[in-house]
Amino acid sequence: MSERINLGKAAPNLYEQVSALETELGVYLETAGIDTSFSHLLRLRASQINKCAFCARLHTKDALDGGVDIERISVLPAWRETDCFDGKEKASLALLEAITLISDGQVPDDVYEQAQSQLSEKEIAAIEWLSVVINTWNRIAITSRYKVG
Repeated sequence: MSERINLGKAAPNLYEQVSALETELGVYLETAGIDTSFSHLLRLRASQINKCAFCARLHTKDALDGGVDIERISVLPAWRETDCFDGKEKASLALLEAITLISDGQVPDDVYEQAQSQLSEKEIAAIEWLSVVINTWNRIAITSRYKVG
């Protein structure tokens, strides 16, 4: 792979703004009642979809360090096929996936309606913001080709 511009080093002020957004997101997730360990799984799932090795590694470690069971981590790509996630978590994962894959059908009404049936407005907004922020990080890491291994 060719060397790429490191976006954080090229524009540190912009990178710091994304970091500040991440900090604000953490506060918002907490006020919305989104469990920290589950938020790592959400970040991991978006990173898997985006094929961001750097963020996938980071959020797998964060999830493990946060006490997430390896069973939940290992079946995350196939979460629809398991009983490892409850209704709220499945609605959250579906919403995150739709936002991550937004160019493929936008956010379908059935996904949003499922989220509304399982989550409060504040929880939905928190999942949506988490989706926006992790997708931003994925794009920074992928574009800059952050090294893994």
